[in-house]
Amino acid sequence: MIIKARDVKALRDATGAGMMDAKKALTSANGDIEAAQQLLREQGMAKALARSNRDNDQGAIAVAHNSQCAAVVLLKCETDFSAKNVEFISLVQTLADAVLAGDANSVEQTLQQYGPAIEDLKLKLKENIEVGEVKRVEASAGNQIDVYVHQQSGRGVNAVVVEGADVERDALHQVALHVAFAKPQFLSVNEVPQDEVERERAALLEITKAEGKPERAWDKIVEGRLRGWYGERVLLEQGLHGDKVAVKNSIGTGSIVSFVQVLL
Repeated sequence: MIIKARDVKALRDATGAGMMDAKKALTSANGDIEAAQQLLREQGMAKALARSNRDNDQGAIAVAHNSQCAAVVLLKCETDFSAKNVEFISLVQTLADAVLAGDANSVEQTLQQYGPAIEDLKLKLKENIEVGEVKRVEASAGNQIDVYVHQQSGRGVNAVVVEGADVERDALHQVALHVAFAKPQFLSVNEVPQDEVERERAALLEITKAEGKPERAWDKIVEGRLRGWYGERVLLEQGLHGDKVAVKNSIGTGSIVSFVQVLL
């Protein structure tokens, strides 16, 4: 049968397939565009499986939120060229919106519903594309949420969600900005694993001894250095934006309840 050029173009636009691949698929499907698209999808999925072991350390991060809940989704790919693709960015935002609209128990199921859309994008961009980190934060009653997304070339690359209790909106946003660039690992000192603390304390003690400090000052010196070590890892102990005022002292009488960060 005769395959029309406009049908080849329509199939290429829908799938990203090459001209010859599109023409062959239409020929095999007797000119049925939907059947040809399914054929190309199946062929593409086989090729995608071969690409599944390729590194995909690029991608885009999207956030969806309201006053009480936020969802963060990272969609991974192989190149920043694909990560900046309009369809790629649109899909990751769609995923974040869907996770927000669901609940904490339906995140995996929600993402599975978008499996075909991800497979279609794999076919079109010819890269190893998959969902990476997914976070959903739901604030307790009376608390509030603030978010920050750092963008690069139109795509999110660093996303933060902070939950606060009795913290003014601007102060909470400043904490979110701080987290984005300070990248703390823990909220409070109590969250740091005790075995890590003891290892660091022992190491600092040996350093202090080697420096020839007087024995009576060892404990005080070690504790001072340990505070500095906490300041590198613990949000509440860090100086807000690198200043001397610690985060915990910059939020008035309120408190930071939790934070999450997703990075490329």
